[in-house]
Amino acid sequence: MEGHKIGYIRVSSTGQNKDKQLDGLRFNQTFVDKASGKDINRPALTEMLKFVRKGDHVVVHSLDRIARNLVDLRRIVADLTGRGISIEFVKEKLTFSGENSPMATLLLSVMGAFAEFERSLIRERQLEGIAIAKQAGAYKGRKREMTDERIAEIRQRVANGDKKAVIAREMKISRETLYQYL
Repeated sequence: MEGHKIGYIRVSSTGQNKDKQLDGLRFNQTFVDKASGKDINRPALTEMLKFVRKGDHVVVHSLDRIARNLVDLRRIVADLTGRGISIEFVKEKLTFSGENSPMATLLLSVMGAFAEFERSLIRERQLEGIAIAKQAGAYKGRKREMTDERIAEIRQRVANGDKKAVIAREMKISRETLYQYL
Protein backbone atom coordinates (compact mmCIF):
# COMPACT_ATOMS: atom_id res chain seq x y z
CA MET A 1 0.00 0.00 0.00
CA GLU A 2 1.37 3.38 -1.02
CA GLY A 3 1.46 6.14 1.60
CA HIS A 4 -0.30 9.46 1.59
CA LYS A 5 1.12 12.69 0.25
CA ILE A 6 0.89 15.24 3.05
CA GLY A 7 1.36 19.01 2.70
CA TYR A 8 2.53 21.25 5.53
CA ILE A 9 2.20 25.04 5.23
CA ARG A 10 3.17 27.69 7.77
CA VAL A 11 2.64 31.42 7.56
CA SER A 12 3.72 33.75 10.35
CA SER A 13 0.51 35.75 10.52
CA THR A 14 -3.09 35.59 9.40
CA GLY A 15 -2.41 38.38 6.91
CA GLN A 16 0.11 36.34 4.93
CA ASN A 17 -0.93 34.34 1.87
CA LYS A 18 -0.56 30.59 2.37
CA ASP A 19 -1.68 29.76 -1.17
CA LYS A 20 1.66 30.46 -2.86
CA GLN A 21 3.65 27.94 -0.79
CA LEU A 22 2.55 24.64 -2.33
CA ASP A 23 0.55 26.05 -5.22
CA GLY A 24 -0.40 23.51 -7.87
CA LEU A 25 0.52 20.43 -5.82
CA ARG A 26 -2.12 17.90 -4.79
CA PHE A 27 -2.24 16.25 -1.38
CA ASN A 28 -4.29 13.68 0.47
CA GLN A 29 -4.18 15.99 3.50
CA THR A 30 -2.80 19.47 4.14
CA PHE A 31 -1.94 20.97 7.52
CA VAL A 32 -1.74 24.77 7.86
CA ASP A 33 -0.28 26.77 10.75
CA LYS A 34 -0.63 30.51 11.15
CA ALA A 35 2.09 30.99 13.72
CA SER A 36 5.68 32.04 14.18
CA GLY A 37 8.33 29.50 13.32
CA LYS A 38 10.45 30.39 16.34
CA ASP A 39 9.47 27.17 18.09
CA ILE A 40 7.80 23.89 17.14
CA ASN A 41 4.79 24.23 19.45
CA ARG A 42 2.30 24.74 16.62
CA PRO A 43 -1.10 23.02 16.47
CA ALA A 44 -1.06 21.91 12.82
CA LEU A 45 2.57 20.73 13.00
CA THR A 46 1.80 18.66 16.10
CA GLU A 47 -1.31 17.25 14.42
CA MET A 48 0.61 16.45 11.22
CA LEU A 49 3.40 14.68 13.13
CA LYS A 50 0.79 12.51 14.88
CA PHE A 51 -1.15 11.88 11.64
CA VAL A 52 1.63 10.68 9.32
CA ARG A 53 2.40 6.97 9.01
CA LYS A 54 5.13 4.81 7.56
CA GLY A 55 5.25 5.21 3.77
CA ASP A 56 3.79 8.75 3.79
CA HIS A 57 5.55 11.61 2.00
CA VAL A 58 5.51 15.06 3.63
CA VAL A 59 5.99 18.10 1.40
CA VAL A 60 7.00 21.51 2.77
CA HIS A 61 7.71 24.68 0.77
CA SER A 62 11.08 25.33 2.44
CA LEU A 63 13.15 24.40 5.48
CA ASP A 64 12.28 27.59 7.36
CA ARG A 65 8.56 26.81 7.14
CA ILE A 66 8.93 23.78 9.39
CA ALA A 67 11.66 25.01 11.77
CA ARG A 68 13.70 28.15 12.32
CA ASN A 69 16.52 26.54 14.25
CA LEU A 70 18.82 23.69 13.36
CA VAL A 71 18.11 21.56 16.42
CA ASP A 72 14.33 21.51 15.77
CA LEU A 73 14.80 20.96 12.03
CA ARG A 74 17.12 18.00 12.51
CA ARG A 75 14.86 16.53 15.22
CA ILE A 76 11.76 16.71 13.01
CA VAL A 77 13.52 15.26 9.95
CA ALA A 78 15.12 12.48 12.04
CA ASP A 79 11.75 11.67 13.66
CA LEU A 80 9.96 11.44 10.33
CA THR A 81 12.62 9.49 8.47
CA GLY A 82 13.12 7.22 11.47
CA ARG A 83 9.45 6.25 11.20
CA GLY A 84 9.75 5.49 7.48
CA ILE A 85 8.26 8.82 6.34
CA SER A 86 10.01 10.88 3.67
CA ILE A 87 10.09 14.67 3.75
CA GLU A 88 10.64 16.96 0.78
CA PHE A 89 11.57 20.66 0.79
CA VAL A 90 10.42 22.08 -2.54
CA LYS A 91 12.37 25.35 -2.60
CA GLU A 92 15.70 23.71 -1.72
CA LYS A 93 14.97 20.64 -3.90
CA LEU A 94 15.91 18.32 -1.02
CA THR A 95 14.24 15.05 -0.03
CA PHE A 96 15.09 13.00 3.03
CA SER A 97 13.99 9.40 3.40
CA GLY A 98 16.22 7.87 6.02
CA GLU A 99 18.59 6.48 3.40
CA ASN A 100 20.44 9.76 3.22
CA SER A 101 24.00 10.17 2.16
CA PRO A 102 26.50 12.17 4.21
CA MET A 103 26.08 14.93 1.59
CA ALA A 104 22.32 15.09 2.23
CA THR A 105 22.94 15.35 5.98
CA LEU A 106 25.46 18.11 5.38
CA LEU A 107 23.02 20.02 3.15
CA LEU A 108 20.28 19.75 5.77
CA SER A 109 22.63 21.10 8.43
CA VAL A 110 23.96 23.94 6.28
CA MET A 111 20.54 25.02 4.99
CA GLY A 112 19.06 24.72 8.49
CA ALA A 113 21.89 26.84 9.89
CA PHE A 114 21.11 29.52 7.29
CA ALA A 115 17.43 29.51 8.33
CA GLU A 116 18.46 29.89 11.98
CA PHE A 117 20.92 32.65 11.09
CA GLU A 118 18.24 34.49 9.11
CA ARG A 119 15.85 34.31 12.10
CA SER A 120 18.58 35.75 14.34
CA LEU A 121 19.22 38.62 11.93
CA ILE A 122 15.51 39.43 11.70
CA ARG A 123 15.22 39.49 15.50
CA GLU A 124 18.35 41.64 15.81
CA ARG A 125 17.06 44.18 13.27
CA GLN A 126 13.68 44.24 15.00
CA LEU A 127 15.26 45.01 18.38
CA GLU A 128 17.47 47.71 16.83
CA GLY A 129 14.40 49.29 15.22
CA ILE A 130 12.49 49.25 18.49
CA ALA A 131 15.43 50.83 20.34
CA ILE A 132 15.68 53.61 17.74
CA ALA A 133 11.93 54.21 17.84
CA LYS A 134 11.99 54.35 21.66
CA GLN A 135 14.79 56.95 21.58
CA ALA A 136 12.74 59.03 19.16
CA GLY A 137 9.67 58.67 21.37
CA ALA A 138 7.76 56.92 18.60
CA TYR A 139 7.50 53.48 20.21
CA LYS A 140 5.09 53.05 23.07
CA GLY A 141 4.98 49.26 23.04
CA ARG A 142 2.15 46.99 22.11
CA LYS A 143 -1.29 48.58 22.18
CA ARG A 144 -3.51 47.62 25.05
CA GLU A 145 -6.21 45.16 24.01
CA MET A 146 -8.32 45.42 27.15
CA THR A 147 -10.88 48.19 27.38
CA ASP A 148 -11.27 50.22 30.55
CA GLU A 149 -14.63 48.53 31.08
CA ARG A 150 -13.14 45.03 30.98
CA ILE A 151 -10.33 46.08 33.34
CA ALA A 152 -12.92 47.48 35.75
CA GLU A 153 -14.89 44.22 35.49
CA ILE A 154 -11.76 42.19 36.31
CA ARG A 155 -11.00 44.36 39.33
CA GLN A 156 -14.59 44.14 40.55
CA ARG A 157 -14.66 40.35 40.20
CA VAL A 158 -11.38 40.01 42.09
CA ALA A 159 -12.77 42.28 44.84
CA ASN A 160 -15.86 40.03 44.96
CA GLY A 161 -13.60 37.03 45.61
CA ASP A 162 -13.76 35.30 42.20
CA LYS A 163 -10.77 33.07 41.48
CA LYS A 164 -8.24 34.77 39.23
CA ALA A 165 -7.68 31.64 37.12
CA VAL A 166 -11.42 31.43 36.40
CA ILE A 167 -11.60 35.13 35.52
CA ALA A 168 -8.60 34.82 33.17
CA ARG A 169 -10.10 31.77 31.44
CA GLU A 170 -13.49 33.44 30.97
CA MET A 171 -11.87 36.67 29.70
CA LYS A 172 -9.67 34.58 27.37
CA ILE A 173 -6.45 36.09 28.73
CA SER A 174 -3.51 34.57 30.56
CA ARG A 175 -3.23 34.88 34.32
CA GLU A 176 -0.06 36.92 33.78
CA THR A 177 -2.05 39.44 31.73
CA LEU A 178 -4.72 39.52 34.42
CA TYR A 179 -2.11 40.31 37.08
CA GLN A 180 -0.66 43.07 34.89
CA TYR A 181 -4.06 44.77 34.77
CA LEU A 182 -4.54 44.41 38.50
